[in-house]
Amino acid sequence: MSVSGPVPRGDLVPAGILGLLGTQGPISRADIARSTGLSPATITQVTKDLLARGLVEELASVPSRGGRPARLLGLVARTGMALGAKVTADHVALVTVELDGSVRTSTVHPFDPRDPSSIGAILATALDGLVLGVGVGVPGSVDAQASGVVDAPTLGWHDVKLGQRLRDRLGVPVLVDNDVNTLAAAERLYGVGRQHSSYLVVTIGRGVGCGIVVDGAIYRGAAGGAGEIGHIPLTDDGPRCGCGATGCLEAYIGSAGLLRTARASGVVGPRGRLSTLLKAARDGDQAARAVYAEAGRLLGRTLAGVVHTVDPEVVVLMGEGVDAWEFWQPGFEPALRNRLLPARRDLSVVVEPWSEDQWARGAASLVLVSPFDSAGTGGEQSRMVRDRLGATEGGAR
Repeated sequence: MSVSGPVPRGDLVPAGILGLLGTQGPISRADIARSTGLSPATITQVTKDLLARGLVEELASVPSRGGRPARLLGLVARTGMALGAKVTADHVALVTVELDGSVRTSTVHPFDPRDPSSIGAILATALDGLVLGVGVGVPGSVDAQASGVVDAPTLGWHDVKLGQRLRDRLGVPVLVDNDVNTLAAAERLYGVGRQHSSYLVVTIGRGVGCGIVVDGAIYRGAAGGAGEIGHIPLTDDGPRCGCGATGCLEAYIGSAGLLRTARASGVVGPRGRLSTLLKAARDGDQAARAVYAEAGRLLGRTLAGVVHTVDPEVVVLMGEGVDAWEFWQPGFEPALRNRLLPARRDLSVVVEPWSEDQWARGAASLVLVSPFDSAGTGGEQSRMVRDRLGATEGGAR
């Protein structure tokens, strides 16, 4: 898809080009346009700014398919990393990520959510003088990336001023967002989102989440809570959800809901785990496969409504639950396709392999995109990252 006109708001595009140069090496502007689906005019505009900031440089010329030789663009060698943290109910996953998106280090640390401030001590173990800033992904709503006030029922958090606590402890820029939003940003930088300006990232696992990217920017909603599709109500009197309501999608197909259904159907015993359910499905147990197929049906039916609301170009499915996707899919595909309007039934759904590093790398992407934050999403924190990177709002270093 070709995107013309001004650079999409949110400024994920410049960071995405840095990621492309980092992963593929020096390439021409024309190849950048082909890889990203952006118009040549947009690529010229964005790379001009990156050159002025001293983040990329022009290298040797190579023969073109006609006309003048094409100049290759490459990353300027510079030190600087982002620290990303994915917070869960029992651990924090940390990665350090270089400007091109490559993961340098990866660690996992035990965590008790009853003491949110302890995240600061965990992050401090990974800080060094090269870190440009810290990105944190949490399973809940965040008022704004810059302030980082969190409501996360699964962690027992309400109005937790996480961003300020971490800035006071660490003394570096800190950006906080919903964990699925961070995955959506990372997808724009390094994944399927390079070729699409509007898409959904849907995660299945402990919960069900959705990151929404529209015209190249993450849509966060009025109070940072957009995309909580796990709390779309399916029934009036269904099982109680972790949010306190009853009958939510997540209460049926989140990990706890799947396990409850499996126990009720006798597929696993009272102390059985999801690993037991998955093994039974792989061993051919039809009752186990039916549990997953019904979860897929509920997800597909719900997602059809979201697709009609947002009109994405593509849907990306991620998360711990995709390990069992072959058993979700028989219920998901017909439920989604049959409920989509005929013109949308060929919507592409991409299922991506999963690792926990992806969550934390997504959080680090909050820092990697912040030097280009003309929309003001990261506020003062983005300016501080720009200063640490050595760039200025005026362009040249």
